[in-house]
Amino acid sequence: MKTAFLAAAVAASLLLGACSTTSPDVIRPGDAQRLSTVQDAVVLNVRPVVVEGQQSGVGGVSGAVIGGIAGGSVGGRREAAAVGVLGAVAGAVIGNTVERFGTREEAVEILLQLPSGERRALVQAKAQESFAPGEAVVLVTTGGRTRVMKAPTAATAAQPAR
Repeated sequence: MKTAFLAAAVAASLLLGACSTTSPDVIRPGDAQRLSTVQDAVVLNVRPVVVEGQQSGVGGVSGAVIGGIAGGSVGGRREAAAVGVLGAVAGAVIGNTVERFGTREEAVEILLQLPSGERRALVQAKAQESFAPGEAVVLVTTGGRTRVMKAPTAATAAQPAR
């Protein structure tokens, strides 16, 4: 019973850790209803990259606890202690690996040129929009975080008030 409860707790914590994303399609609650700055740019290059997963220690600790409890239930008192320690070590390694790979993201690195001629690079998770060299984009910065999105076309751009 305890092992099942701990396994559920580990699964929940790993799933919550996996919710962290660099996706431009996901806006954090603190960024909603905040005025953002918008800057024009042109895409120079796009290349696929991987954002390495997190290693907060939650996966390792959770795995160690589950492995220790599972190993500690094997055999007699001496065997249970030895197997419990081995189970804790193996569980920590497995839990850490699961957390790291469970929080990895496929992303793109976008090389941009600003109207001033300055060049910038930005990494963001793959999203519904894809970008091509020569394409007009806008950089939207909110709370110190910037995302790239396609520039609105002249037909969809809002007309200034008169």
